[in-house]
Amino acid sequence: MTRIQYQECIDACIQTMNACNYSYVASLKEYDLASLRESIRLDRECADICSFAVQAMTRQSPFVVEILRLCAEICERCADESSKHVHTHCQGCIDSCRATAIACRLISDAVEVYA
Repeated sequence: MTRIQYQECIDACIQTMNACNYSYVASLKEYDLASLRESIRLDRECADICSFAVQAMTRQSPFVVEILRLCAEICERCADESSKHVHTHCQGCIDSCRATAIACRLISDAVEVYA
């Protein structure tokens, strides 16, 4: 697959990376950090794997299928955790994470069939 074929997934990963980074920073400013601990951890994990997934797609890594599947799993967990909180920054992650999980699964399935 080419970068153009990956572009929708790349864009979704970048959007989620940004949403998770924003949520991470905003969470650290909240009064009750203890209740956000898992959300903060998953925000970082999600932002990092999304960044790594973009790199894997752009360099056409031979491990792109596995990386995108892991990215989808982490995005789903991040969305699930964010949905436990009422903070606006947490809510901003939910849709982005879920959309990225779908995009990653679609591309990873297509790459596997395409290969």
